[in-house]
Amino acid sequence: MYQKILVAYNGSAESRAALQECIQLRPPGSAEIHLLGVVHLSAYGMAGGYAPEIVCTTKTQTMRQELDEGQALLVAAGLNPVIHLEIGEPVDVIGTLADRLKIELVIVGHSRRKTLAARWWRGDTDALLVERLGCSILVAVHG
Repeated sequence: MYQKILVAYNGSAESRAALQECIQLRPPGSAEIHLLGVVHLSAYGMAGGYAPEIVCTTKTQTMRQELDEGQALLVAAGLNPVIHLEIGEPVDVIGTLADRLKIELVIVGHSRRKTLAARWWRGDTDALLVERLGCSILVAVHG
């Protein structure tokens, strides 16, 4: 049984599917569950004349609300997640946090309607998440 699990979460239907997969695994009470939200600023068109600090603050607040909702779902299922809110390239952030915390399983969501170049899979630098991780990965498919 996995003792250290990281769930990538952004409030989307795909990431809610990842949360449900974590819940269905029924990790033991001693397991560490980490819920990660990544604010990916380049995904928000930083070159459009917006002040970076305003965009960052707004997107961080939105992600914090999404993480609070995800945390509530996990707590309702009897889990006690540790929340992480990071800014950066999702593939890099997930990989770095997984390494630092010695994560054994990363759970991400994926939509069949999107290509494998979706957010969690392929970063801005064309880095593949599955190649970046030194642990197992569970892909929760939605749609």
